[in-house]
Amino acid sequence: MFYLKLLLGFFWFFSFISCNQINSTKILRLGHGLSNSHSVHQGMVFFGEKLEEISGGRFKVQIYPSQQLGSERQLIELLQIGSLDMTKTSAAVLENFSPSIKVFGIPYLFRDKEHVFDVLDGPVGKELLNGTEKFWLKGLGYYDSGSRSFYTIDQPLNKPEDLDGLKIRVQESQTAIDMVKSLGGSPTPISWGELYTALQQGVVDGAENNPPSFYLSRHYEVCKFYTIDEHTVIPDVVLMSTHIWNSLSNQEQMWIQEAMNLSVIEQRRLWMVSEQESLEAVKAAGVQVNYPDKSLFVNKSKSVEDKYGQDPMIKSFIEKIKNTK
Repeated sequence: MFYLKLLLGFFWFFSFISCNQINSTKILRLGHGLSNSHSVHQGMVFFGEKLEEISGGRFKVQIYPSQQLGSERQLIELLQIGSLDMTKTSAAVLENFSPSIKVFGIPYLFRDKEHVFDVLDGPVGKELLNGTEKFWLKGLGYYDSGSRSFYTIDQPLNKPEDLDGLKIRVQESQTAIDMVKSLGGSPTPISWGELYTALQQGVVDGAENNPPSFYLSRHYEVCKFYTIDEHTVIPDVVLMSTHIWNSLSNQEQMWIQEAMNLSVIEQRRLWMVSEQESLEAVKAAGVQVNYPDKSLFVNKSKSVEDKYGQDPMIKSFIEKIKNTK
């Protein structure tokens, strides 16, 4: 299936080039894995509207949600060969391509929401985005993805020991695997599109994600316990293929970046509303939401920071993040 999508990608790419030779409007194709009701998708729609407005109609954005064009990993690979223009990916998946991004997978690295945005919107966030370019990925901005917590089928998690023996779905991310292991769970990588069925069939005992994703995926229909331990803050990253980016004029690049900056503001506003609504909705659906003593999880997962801190590059970013005021 992936190779079929790859061939289709090549076809679309060359069709895109030939069409633009006779039509001044450039079409940017943006694929991602979330539903069209998600604030991330809505932020992308806003991006498309603003880009068309700012560019005077010279650009239009076509969005393909819900893994229509492949998983996050597959979409990144399509960007790398220039067969897709743009995508949104979790930083957890991006770390497989750009090693410095692993720093976002370290548990309890951020003090609060203000600290998160100070890092993402400041020099550290920009340095991490720029680091993706050597891998044919142009980082355009960070969308809010909140903090990640555990949800389980049969039991709440009041302390890390409650994870012992539980199979927990994680993203294709070594830092996520190490984080769950450090807390005593058994990490099981499963693609997002297959997770509902995996929970339903008992392939895994739970997963970890933010409230909107827990709610909009309908995973609350299977998992009746949501433990707000907020172990990691892993942003979504909007990327463009450097093959496409480098083919644009300076003016066109400025239009795209300006539209993206505006969409980041809008998506974060939408996210804040969605996060609160999602928590209320899962509670109304019978999910037991509990808030454990977070310090127990902080202490147990400290080994993850110790492990990755042995890498001088990651250690440098850890220090920069902690020193961001």
